[in-house]
Amino acid sequence: MEEAAPALERLLQPAPHEPLGHPDAGLEAAVGEEAEGAQDEEGPGDRTMTENNFWLKKIEISVSEAEKRTGRNAMNMQETYTAYLVETRSVEHNDGPSVLTDSLWRRYSEFELLRNYLLVYYPHIVVPPLPEKRAEFIWHKLSADNMDPDFVERRRIGLENFLLRVASHPILCRDRIFYLFLTQEGNWKEIVNETGFQLKADSRLKALNATFRVKNPDKRFTELKHYSDELQSVISHLLRVRARVADRLYGVYKVHGNYGRVFSEWSAIEKEMGDGLQSAGHHMDVYASSIDDILEDEEHYADQLKEYLFYAEALRAVCRKHELMQYDLEMAAQDLASKKQQCEELSTGTVRTFSLKGMTTKLFGQETPEQREARIKVLEEQISEGEQQLKSKNLEGREFVKNAWADIERFKEQKNRDLKEALISYAVMQISMCKKGIQVWTNAKECFSKM
Repeated sequence: MEEAAPALERLLQPAPHEPLGHPDAGLEAAVGEEAEGAQDEEGPGDRTMTENNFWLKKIEISVSEAEKRTGRNAMNMQETYTAYLVETRSVEHNDGPSVLTDSLWRRYSEFELLRNYLLVYYPHIVVPPLPEKRAEFIWHKLSADNMDPDFVERRRIGLENFLLRVASHPILCRDRIFYLFLTQEGNWKEIVNETGFQLKADSRLKALNATFRVKNPDKRFTELKHYSDELQSVISHLLRVRARVADRLYGVYKVHGNYGRVFSEWSAIEKEMGDGLQSAGHHMDVYASSIDDILEDEEHYADQLKEYLFYAEALRAVCRKHELMQYDLEMAAQDLASKKQQCEELSTGTVRTFSLKGMTTKLFGQETPEQREARIKVLEEQISEGEQQLKSKNLEGREFVKNAWADIERFKEQKNRDLKEALISYAVMQISMCKKGIQVWTNAKECFSKM
């Protein structure tokens, strides 16, 4: 254990000269040289896989178990919560075994804090979503209690998937706060708060204002926003349909238990037919009890769909950030145009539009030449600053669009691959379920034939 710890440090330790919470801080320096060498060896077609999954080839991350605990919250009130064990393993070379090197407990709220930080510092990235905090789209047998063992287990799997998504992302995996989340248990939350990410978060009111007041929205982001709304709507309907089908299936399967009871009671009064009826009843009982495991498996497929239900909100977050940047750009351009007009009016002595300053001048007399020159000089300085600011915002906006669209394309490939796999697996499971039903009735038929 002690010998393995330095190896993990070398693999995970971020570059010391990078400022805490800097978007490019973290693991890049630690694995960059080895990753570059790996890319040189790979062909062009393997470049994306190498870049995205290189870190996961060095480190194994898992959320291995969940534990119910009782403690005090910020209001000093007793509460019951679930803690999750996050384990990190270094992968040995030469096909050697993995060695456990670090483990710590995290609450769901700490996962939320990590994701909120990533959303602020990486606004151009479609940040992976967390699993649901409380059960949604449930069928009647499933508990809505967030302390239910089955729900906690599914959420544990979802939290592990979240960490793996972040670790496989070519940019997010390099963040130092993510590294500390995996390795530092004590004062991790204090370190996150010291980054001041809350102060950089955009308010909802400001985002709403930008949505309605931006004059020249980017058509691509507008279409993406509409797509995310439609994706969320479609998956919501699909999950509701699945929940209704699950309710009906549960009822149909459990009713088969009545066949088993009736056949067993009937066998007791029959001599020649008794064995056949008893065997058929047994097959019906097995069929009725199998629905619990079937629908439990279905929940895992539903969770895969829910992940992309929540991904739709992550897409909208990128669109909102672009709207805010576009709104700020338009406001800066409008302010610059206003100052240029004021400067022109002062230089020529003509007022083209109504203004409070113009009315004041008419009421109290003209300014002296010295006063006018001083105001012109101030405006010229403000115009120069405004032009630089507008240029900077333009460059920032173009860089945001470039980076955001690259990550959106990456997300689209991931989405198509994951949803295709999930839907195929779901169809295969349904086919298997139907085959088992046919087999049960085939066995029952043989029992009846032998009577």
